[in-house]
Amino acid sequence: MVSSEQRRRQLAREKYERQLERRVAAAAARKRRNAVLGASLAVVLLAGGGTLIATGAFSSDDKGDKKASAAQSAQPVPTGAGEPTTPTRKPVEGCAAPAPGAPNGKQWQAEPPMTIDPSGSYAMTLDSNCGKVTIALDAAKAPHTVNSFAFLAGEQYFDHTKCHRLTTEGIYVLQCGDPTASATVPGGSGGPGYKFADENLTGATYPAGTVAMANSGPGTNGSQFFLVYKDTKLPPNYTPFGKVTGGLDVVQKIAAAGTLEGSSDGHPMADVTFNSVTVAKG
Repeated sequence: MVSSEQRRRQLAREKYERQLERRVAAAAARKRRNAVLGASLAVVLLAGGGTLIATGAFSSDDKGDKKASAAQSAQPVPTGAGEPTTPTRKPVEGCAAPAPGAPNGKQWQAEPPMTIDPSGSYAMTLDSNCGKVTIALDAAKAPHTVNSFAFLAGEQYFDHTKCHRLTTEGIYVLQCGDPTASATVPGGSGGPGYKFADENLTGATYPAGTVAMANSGPGTNGSQFFLVYKDTKLPPNYTPFGKVTGGLDVVQKIAAAGTLEGSSDGHPMADVTFNSVTVAKG
């Protein structure tokens, strides 16, 4: 006679074996996608409330296998005793606990009116729990993008938001700006409610220090953006709107710690959270 406790452990083991099979399959799929990425250098980034399914192998939320594999990687796994565990978040040097608070989640129906001076100089400061990153914004070449960031920063829209995605193979980016993203649940679909057109794409390149918009296709920019921490080859589909002037080492340190899931594409091991984001002229 099999006791209820033995039966429970048997079911836990069977569940674990099924999850392990899915993880192996997901890892194989990631390896194939990374091989494709290395060959084609085609990239897809998600932002602004939609799913990026464009030309390539990097997606923030490929609603199909990418999201499933990320969810499976973060899914609790039974131990030998049948008790659930979650991926272990390890301390990352230089990263403190995020400031208390939550994103305000404000939404707008239309792009804000132009209030910046396209001929002026603007700087954005990302004050995170892992350190500060300063960015020189290119208002001349990307006025609508800079204007949007100045508006959203003024509304404290980015405060307490997390950088929800880190990619460490093929392309080298830290993606942020989604108020719906959490530290462990796959994010990448949040935005401010409005979208605006691409800018500054002619001849665009993405060397280390580039700050560019994530999107779900042409003309779908919202609030999500990515920081390039190592020279990356991408098609000119993502609006470059700034350059890191200080704190690139902060992003590189976050990248060096890897992902929570242990994969080359997942949540950062560091629970990167913006305590505040500001944009200032001059």
